[in-house]
Amino acid sequence: MSIAEAYDMPVAQPLVPPSPPRAPDDMTMLRRIKAIRENVIGSWGQRAYEEDIVRGRFFRRSTFILNTPDAIRHVLVDNYENYTRTPASFRVLRPLVGDGLLTAEGRAWKHQRRTLSPAFTPRAVTTLVPHMLSATDQTIAKLRAASNAPVDLREAMQRMTLEIAGRTMFSFGMDRHGAALRNFVTEYGERLASPHFLDMLLPPRWPSPQDFARARFRKRWTVFVGMLMEERRAAGKTEGAPPRDLFDLMGAARDPETGEAFNDEQLGDEVATMILAGHETTATALFWSLYLLALDPTTQEQVAAEVQGASVNGELATVNGAVDIERLKFTRAVVDETMRLYPPAFLIIRAAAGPDTIGGMPVKKNDVVLIAPWLLHRHEKLWRDPNAFVPSRFMTGTPPDRFAYLPFGVGARVCIGAHFALVEAVLALAKMIGAFRVSMVDKAPVMPVGVVTTQPDRSPLFAIVPR
Repeated sequence: MSIAEAYDMPVAQPLVPPSPPRAPDDMTMLRRIKAIRENVIGSWGQRAYEEDIVRGRFFRRSTFILNTPDAIRHVLVDNYENYTRTPASFRVLRPLVGDGLLTAEGRAWKHQRRTLSPAFTPRAVTTLVPHMLSATDQTIAKLRAASNAPVDLREAMQRMTLEIAGRTMFSFGMDRHGAALRNFVTEYGERLASPHFLDMLLPPRWPSPQDFARARFRKRWTVFVGMLMEERRAAGKTEGAPPRDLFDLMGAARDPETGEAFNDEQLGDEVATMILAGHETTATALFWSLYLLALDPTTQEQVAAEVQGASVNGELATVNGAVDIERLKFTRAVVDETMRLYPPAFLIIRAAAGPDTIGGMPVKKNDVVLIAPWLLHRHEKLWRDPNAFVPSRFMTGTPPDRFAYLPFGVGARVCIGAHFALVEAVLALAKMIGAFRVSMVDKAPVMPVGVVTTQPDRSPLFAIVPR
């Protein structure tokens, strides 16, 4: 069934959403570099969707695309200390998140992980749910007021998740600062996030031309994050009162082994990491979820029915004062399936710090290992109907192999905010579909583009009708 047909008739068979054409397997080096610059997702050929390990050469180094759970377990769990981020990864990420949890290595990473973990336990996340719900309700109210006009739901989800990030981090809304923060994110994504070939070619200590622009961005960005922290500190907190937001939890956090707290610079990097990683990835997951449900009205009505059944007097039911998210199992399955088809982090790149063997293949120091959730989640040996939107695959009671489904990574460096993001995405999607029937105004396919996260190539217009 074509995408155009999906807009005009109920889905009688699994929806296969649009994706970029697969690259020729015999692509030259120059063409591959060009394809990577335009859209990494479009640089992979059919072999990468069929073979267990695809070996290649790139800038005189061997590269290995891993598509087997055993090989992925070896790199990300069993021998993870031998695999570090590549210099190009550091060049792209550090201007945004500094030496925060996302980029830290070795002892610094262990200190940060131990210190931050208590702030992201399920119990801690439960205390932040009211912030999520209030921002979502506010977004729905605004959309309801404009429901007769076409709506850019991508922008709406970005604004909503940014508002949630601001409230859960600082207990204040982002009315005054949201536009500036979005401008920072947009500027970096459009100008500086895509690696230039010199980012990959030059030694780590040699700045690339892009690095100078990134350094200038970093100075402005650090000042902005510091301003947000100072505003939150000025608001204060009652002596002895329980933590009310992530800033409280992170400020009070201590390394359980050393008792060490974060200094201001470290705290700023962690705040930047949580705000950026939290709001951008969740907004993207929600956009793709809404897009898929707009293409698949039958599944959308299943979600709406579940939400209605999980609501009391128009509000999601609670247990002991907390939203009963366990009653939203199908909504959760839609989010899971969306992240399978459009993984927020579409590519994990590691460089070998020393020699190793993966799947019987020798790996040398500095060889590059690629674990691409985009490929893994669509691999023909691991999934039935790998390109189709089938949320019911997550309703069987048997979860997929945890090394074949990596929406948040796996192993020691699994995303610390995974539970937070899932709760936010499930609640927000449930409330959105519970409030509106969503369809597409713009019938042209929306293509995924790999730029740090799996982004849409444009922002289509949706029609929303109150239920």
